[in-house]
Amino acid sequence: MKVQLFIPCFIDQLYPETAFNMVKVLEKACCDVVYNTNQTCCGQPAFNAGFLDESRVVANKFVKDFEGADYVVAPSASCVGFVRNYYPKLFDNAANHNQVKDLGKRIYEFTEFLTDVLKIENYGASLDAKATYHDSCAALRECRIKEGPRKLLSNVKGLDLVEMKDNETCCGFGGTFSVKFEPISIAMADQKIQNALDTGAEYIISTDLSCLMQIDGRIKKQELPLKTMHIADVLANGWE
Repeated sequence: MKVQLFIPCFIDQLYPETAFNMVKVLEKACCDVVYNTNQTCCGQPAFNAGFLDESRVVANKFVKDFEGADYVVAPSASCVGFVRNYYPKLFDNAANHNQVKDLGKRIYEFTEFLTDVLKIENYGASLDAKATYHDSCAALRECRIKEGPRKLLSNVKGLDLVEMKDNETCCGFGGTFSVKFEPISIAMADQKIQNALDTGAEYIISTDLSCLMQIDGRIKKQELPLKTMHIADVLANGWE
């Protein structure tokens, strides 16, 4: 099965190890993994800031870059949700509208691809720790991802997965929201962290590093006994 990777900007620049771990997991599942080095951004930052024309230019390049791929897989529900839900609006009545709709059917968030397409829930990972899972807004509300990541984590040897209070509540990142409404953003992150600490968890795991970056910033600021981990890093952990 041929899979093209889409690596979001912030993962490429700040968390490249997560991208490499995603490749490891996909290759272990016997996928033929391809990376188009011409790829750039999906256009979401410009769109969220109100620059629709600029976003459309970037999005149009994205559509061309991933033309012909059997599947496009990304370690970010935020980017995948944007392509699926907002590209059709950006290109409404455009010449490539059908091409855009087709891409929306071929692009998957990483865990969604593992459980819904590959239909494999155990990747032989191990992590001797107690952890809680954070449902990112994009995963939960834009991609309808809820049980899949939990099924994958339930098969990680040694991992004690516990649910925190209000696990579906936003972490406060929201892209530009965290910049425009910093005090509210900080309060939301602190509430999320406290809920995780109340479970006795050592790790907060999620599908989205944008959320984890927000949460980890507050954890480090307060020097709390808690770590963050993307689910791709968990599923690639403990292999012999």
